[in-house]
Amino acid sequence: MTGPRPAKPSELVRATDRLSFIYLERCTVHRDGNAITATDERGVVHIPTATIGALLLGPGTRVTHQAMVLMAESGSSTVWVGERGVRYYAHGRPLGRTSRLLDAQAMAVSARASRLAVARQMYAMRFPGEEIGSLNMQQLRGREGARVRNSYREHAKRTGVEWNRRDYNVEDFGASDAVNQALSAATTCICGITHAVIVALGCSPGLGFVHTGHDRSFVYDIADLYKAEIAIPIAFDIAVQAEAEGEGFDVMGVTRRAVRDAVYNGKLLSRCVQDIQQLLLPDSSDEGEGWEADVVQMWDDQGPAVASGTSYDEVPW
Repeated sequence: MTGPRPAKPSELVRATDRLSFIYLERCTVHRDGNAITATDERGVVHIPTATIGALLLGPGTRVTHQAMVLMAESGSSTVWVGERGVRYYAHGRPLGRTSRLLDAQAMAVSARASRLAVARQMYAMRFPGEEIGSLNMQQLRGREGARVRNSYREHAKRTGVEWNRRDYNVEDFGASDAVNQALSAATTCICGITHAVIVALGCSPGLGFVHTGHDRSFVYDIADLYKAEIAIPIAFDIAVQAEAEGEGFDVMGVTRRAVRDAVYNGKLLSRCVQDIQQLLLPDSSDEGEGWEADVVQMWDDQGPAVASGTSYDEVPW
């Protein structure tokens, strides 16, 4: 085969040393040797793929077949997103060639005790300093509900926006008031961002710990960690602007841009990566450990996994 030789996993940059995410928009993405190129009217930029954790392709991007081949060979994920990553559309292969995080997620969600432990840890991230180790799921849900209601009331008081309750119709978005429209838009943005991170890490969006029964259950779990911090205050601020501007104010567009800036300034992508790794692999001393592995093994019901690519024609009876 012609062209540069694909890099071995041992030759790739470790996950801990990579740039977490690079965002591109309104350009053509191609390949030049072992680098991808981003070309627009201003010129060409070369980006070493081995240093990229995930490439986020925003609006107006065109990507060539050879660029995608190189991204896959480099163990880098490609995620198609909205402007500055505020919506998730699709993704390529994850960063690592190992199922380490996915295995940990599947094991934790499959047993009642470990699933409850992860769910409690998720709630602990939202209630810092509170003792929740003995609470069951019903109690945790009740505490979360009270927390969200208090957050609504606090921001309504802060902004002077009239607040009755969370009210929206998925069939008629415009029927809601401005603050509910902004809440829906902000929540959609955060779910898109967390979905992009989850698939970039190789986790399953459908294996949730608090949410269940949906192909995005884990997305909703992770997004809930940041809604009260980001979505609620932004929604009430946008409602104030909507009241001042009057008819014709673009609630959806302004909300998306506000969430985009909050995510960018607050480094939410990096936080999301760290939070997922802490939830699924809390005892790992090195978040990059094992990511560079490119080993396929065969499961054994009697003990540790065994090497693949071997003929096991002599079976001990």
